[in-house]
Amino acid sequence: MTIAALDRAHVWHPYTQHAVAPDAVPIARAEGALLFEPSGRPIIDAISSWWVTLHGHAQPEIAAAIAEQARTLEQVIFAGYTHAPAAELAAGLAARLPAGLDRVFFSDNGSTAVEVAIKMALQYWVNHGAPRTSIGALEHAYHGDTFGAMSASARSIFSAPFTQHLFDVVRLGDPTDFDVVLKALDAAPPLAAVIVEPLLQAAGGMRVWPPELLRAIRERATLLIADEVLTGFGRTGPLFACETAGVTPDIICLSKGLTGGFLPLGATVVRDEIFEAFLSEDRRSTLFHGHSYTANPIACAAGRASLALLDEASAAKRENIKLLNEFYLRALSSHPCVENARVIGTIAAFDLSGGSRDYLNPVGPRLAAFALERGVLLRPLGNVVYVLPPYCITTEQLDTVYGVIRSFLEDAL
Repeated sequence: MTIAALDRAHVWHPYTQHAVAPDAVPIARAEGALLFEPSGRPIIDAISSWWVTLHGHAQPEIAAAIAEQARTLEQVIFAGYTHAPAAELAAGLAARLPAGLDRVFFSDNGSTAVEVAIKMALQYWVNHGAPRTSIGALEHAYHGDTFGAMSASARSIFSAPFTQHLFDVVRLGDPTDFDVVLKALDAAPPLAAVIVEPLLQAAGGMRVWPPELLRAIRERATLLIADEVLTGFGRTGPLFACETAGVTPDIICLSKGLTGGFLPLGATVVRDEIFEAFLSEDRRSTLFHGHSYTANPIACAAGRASLALLDEASAAKRENIKLLNEFYLRALSSHPCVENARVIGTIAAFDLSGGSRDYLNPVGPRLAAFALERGVLLRPLGNVVYVLPPYCITTEQLDTVYGVIRSFLEDAL
């Protein structure tokens, strides 16, 4: 049987309505910004394979680090044991993060990094003997698909079947409305924490919001959780989006690009004050959370290699992508179907006018299919079109991506 046939018979894909979706596209290998079908046909990965591929596919330095580590130590329990890849990655993160974020708790992915952060924040107050039970979160937020992360996220079709099982949060409004958010925050009861996606709400529609509001939230929030699962590692320009606002959160959540896109790994990094609230001779103050593959040595080795690649050359690539995105969006903005064109770092987005403004708008799958026929991977969020490439993408490849988008606007619409 072919890969496609085996997949069709046995696999359940994420975010996929199998009753109407086309067959999954088999990919045999990848290199740089390109994916290759078994036939050899290349596809430009314009969305970093769901926002994870940082430097490029099959990046040699990361592949070599994984191979070397797999021959040495592939896994060990992380409760009571440690190893060089985890300790060195933790130290490397602490050195690159905003000053004061020094203690790293490893997990498996973005959702679990957020789950850990929420549990830390809630238990922090319990351990201090002054429990706070409410979390503040922004409208349009998306923090993941596990239950705590869903609770902090905006209510949507993603979470609708589980509404009665989610805990309530204090919803602070749309972050593009400065005054509404601050009024809601000032009127809120004492909160255990406020959680935000700094400067960019990605799954919520690639919504860009101002650093001035992030600074104002930081001033008011006793504990601030920054979900930088997408925005971390240079996606918005600086290594971390919080840096644009000159803000240091109390807790930061990392994943996606953490290993350069090679392996799943999450990290929740906190200030020492948070960690110290869990230190006690009473073992009931322990953070009782963990994963079988916490700090997997191979994943940590990938993370260590990826972090080393975030150098001046990487910063120059990111700046070039930003300039190219701005150039291409200026040209597209004159089209009558294009609204609210925006660029933040390596990410460009715009809204398609007409039709519903939600995830189920059929224009998204139409554009995705149109692009795939022309050798480009795009995955719009409903009517929101975005380009979020790996840092190695070339000018010629980006020109092709925008050429496909331009053709769709001119021909299909």
